[in-house]
Amino acid sequence: MYAALKKFALLPLGIIQSIAKAVGTILFITHSSARKTTEINLKSAYPELSTLELKQLSKRSLKSQCMTYAESVKVWGSPPEYALSLIKDIHGAEIFQKALGDNKGVLAAVPHFGTWEIINAWLNLQTSPTIMYKPNKNKDIDRFMLEARQRLNTTLVPTDETGVRAIFKYLKQGGCSVILPDHVPKPSGGIYSPFFGQNTLSSTLLSKLASKTQCTVIGLSCIRRDDLSGFDLHVYELSKDILSKDLQVSVDTLNKEMERMINAAPEQYLWSYKRFRRLADKKNLYTN
Repeated sequence: MYAALKKFALLPLGIIQSIAKAVGTILFITHSSARKTTEINLKSAYPELSTLELKQLSKRSLKSQCMTYAESVKVWGSPPEYALSLIKDIHGAEIFQKALGDNKGVLAAVPHFGTWEIINAWLNLQTSPTIMYKPNKNKDIDRFMLEARQRLNTTLVPTDETGVRAIFKYLKQGGCSVILPDHVPKPSGGIYSPFFGQNTLSSTLLSKLASKTQCTVIGLSCIRRDDLSGFDLHVYELSKDILSKDLQVSVDTLNKEMERMINAAPEQYLWSYKRFRRLADKKNLYTN
């Protein structure tokens, strides 16, 4: 698989995107599990959509999700300069520069939205982030991903207490880190909080780090242009309520801010992920 990934990454981006869109179409027309989960999530997040609108958004989303994975392979298999060349506009760069200049530490919230792998190359132009890395279960994929990470000026730490302590220390020193806060955590690492209409178990890691360090929390996203001519990177100034000592206030605010980011291009969010599988009322949205 490692050799196949290397060869796939050599293909022109346009061809890679076309292949990915075709796969997304197949997932849609075959009523795949990815389509089922995507439609359940979209219906929950946007209940105002008509049946036709939901179907159209689901189809666009499946194509986009496939492109995100394929684009990530291309980015991993290319030098950082290639990823940087794909960024056409940067919105809010001054927000990030100010945050760095304040020397309070910078914690970036990066949901599974857009082609987030491109963000790494840009971040490494600005600073030297410390980022958690969880090895992939597939050794070939992990080798491929790790090679890409090690080309960057990034310090990788494990996704455990050791890694958390390393990030905490780095933030206190004025450093920068990135957290993907929209996964479903273990019960010990989350609290229930509204997210797109569902009171769902939500990660507390970013909120705890923000509260304890009182660093600057920003949002980052990399959104694919509709004409596929490249990507726009967005830096968001997030509410200071994320720094609250009240964990519920912090997590509620973070979820609301992620909604704001995702609503800019909802078809580019990872809706095939079963984000709502742990709800406060124990209801399972993904059963027939």
